[in-house]
Amino acid sequence: MRLAGRAVGIEVRVERLTKSFGRQPVWADVTLTLPAGEISVLLGPSGTGKSVFLKTLVGLLKPDRGSVWIGERDLPRLSERELYEVRRLFGVLFQDGALFGSMNVYDNVAFPLREHTRKREPEIRAIVEEKLEMVGLRGAENKLPGQISGGMRKRAGLARALVLDPSIILFDEPDSGLDPVRTAYLNQLIVDLNQQTDATFLIVTHDINTARTVPDNIGLLYHGHLAMFGPREMLLSSTEPVVRQFLNAQRIGPIGMAEEKDATELRAEAESGAELPPLPPIPLQLQPSNGLPRRAQRAPGEWCYANGVTPPLGSFSSSRLVGANGREMT
Repeated sequence: MRLAGRAVGIEVRVERLTKSFGRQPVWADVTLTLPAGEISVLLGPSGTGKSVFLKTLVGLLKPDRGSVWIGERDLPRLSERELYEVRRLFGVLFQDGALFGSMNVYDNVAFPLREHTRKREPEIRAIVEEKLEMVGLRGAENKLPGQISGGMRKRAGLARALVLDPSIILFDEPDSGLDPVRTAYLNQLIVDLNQQTDATFLIVTHDINTARTVPDNIGLLYHGHLAMFGPREMLLSSTEPVVRQFLNAQRIGPIGMAEEKDATELRAEAESGAELPPLPPIPLQLQPSNGLPRRAQRAPGEWCYANGVTPPLGSFSSSRLVGANGREMT
């Protein structure tokens, strides 16, 4: 979908999605909606099938049952020709950037345009230069992937993901292999790109700081099911044990080293009187660099106010809490 020469985000609706490999279940009955144009994050302990979920969303893996609605089309029921057309609505940033080692940055970014369009080279050059400018890589066009840093490879992969103006962009652990400073820069870039493109973003990550500050919505996969999905403030103020434990990186709770603690561990924890500490304050959401609001942006505290939830003490400390009706929260 396009509007005025740029992508417009499409709602992605997942209904009762179930996937297994042979007799090994991955997750079952996953139901959620990625709102059009918003940034969503999917979290979960290692091995819960987050990357499998991304591959199922884009049609690279077929679910055992369930639906993935992209607009009015259900991916698992499309023909190969129809699926090929729908995939063009997606851009994907893979964990390592997935660049071709023998191609320079320019040719890596130009590759989808040469493969999937009939554009002439002058038009391709204009588009590639625009996307490289968006991710801060102008001047690196002639470098090979082996000659640039991990962070630059991520940004080159992101430029390639953007080059067909996708309506939906999937990020598979974009912070993987990056230090905290580069992760912070990448997070800012993601927020800025969402403002510029209005595309629908889904980020799979382990980084709790990213989950607490970047998205509009958060989901948590745990023990073969979707524990919760909803607005950022809903999960960051949740007292649901697994959500609270994971989002606040605590040892106390149902998650253990082997994903789920057994009954003996949980009993010992209860008998010791161990309690989760108070919820930490909800931080302000990361804003675009230019200071202008994103289309999907909500006022700090808006969800809490609308749903009668008192946020943790100290939340949104540098901002007034404003409800959906424009009234200031006290």
